[in-house]
Amino acid sequence: MLERFNTTQWLDKLQLEEFPEPDTVRLKHPVLLCHGYGAIASLVKPSPLYDVAMLLRTHNITAFAPNIVPYAKIETRAESWVHLLSRLTEGESFEKVNIIAHSMGGLDIRYALAKLDIAPKVASLTTVCTPHHGTSLAELTLKTPEAIRDKLADFLDWMGDRIYPHTKSDSVASAAQLTRRYITEEFNPVIADVPDIPYYSYSSAVGKGTSHPIKVMGRYQNNHIYEQEGINDGMVSVQSSKWGNHIETVNLSHLEQMHVRIKNDREAAFQDFWLNVIQMLEEKGH
Repeated sequence: MLERFNTTQWLDKLQLEEFPEPDTVRLKHPVLLCHGYGAIASLVKPSPLYDVAMLLRTHNITAFAPNIVPYAKIETRAESWVHLLSRLTEGESFEKVNIIAHSMGGLDIRYALAKLDIAPKVASLTTVCTPHHGTSLAELTLKTPEAIRDKLADFLDWMGDRIYPHTKSDSVASAAQLTRRYITEEFNPVIADVPDIPYYSYSSAVGKGTSHPIKVMGRYQNNHIYEQEGINDGMVSVQSSKWGNHIETVNLSHLEQMHVRIKNDREAAFQDFWLNVIQMLEEKGH
């Protein structure tokens, strides 16, 4: 029995790293994390991107992940982000922030930059799996039989109003703004990028068309988007996620990017991704 025991391999695991602490990342400006559409993550943590903010703080980044209304039109959400941005820059005496926006949050901030004069307070915008060209998943949702759609909308608005009572939720109107027609024909033509603000983007692909897994509950949406738009993260396609300087395509589902329903063997991929994002910002001088 003892002869079979690999003492060398066991003892190797006990070796101490010289510097076991997380890598230190030095940014010139703090990070504001802006979440997207929906309230799933908010039911299990203080805010959808709370875990991301806590991870960034372990790397010496001053990061904030506040909440806004989960279901509302881009214009309404953008105004909420502007209010919170003002509180950070004025209350905390930050000259500027680096904004990292997930999903619909990226559309909110693009609108705020173009229409709400926040550019002087923004050092950079990085979007993560934002539907810059819309998503066929929103179209699928809106095609649900009216009776079912209305009941679902009533429930989502009721839940949104309970978890964030400061602003009235409107799940149907906000979903309509995520369709490919709305984004490509109405939003993008009038929401121009602001000169001198760097726009970076990340996309992600899992499930069909890739060698990376997606949970059973997300396979229907993943397959639907694949047939319509190609490889995707279960909610937004790679092609739709690209905007400005596209950095790379990673392999985390839309929920995994927020640290929701992530398995232990995927934890390292989650941590590596977000470390890569802030290291990119450091390399770019932000």
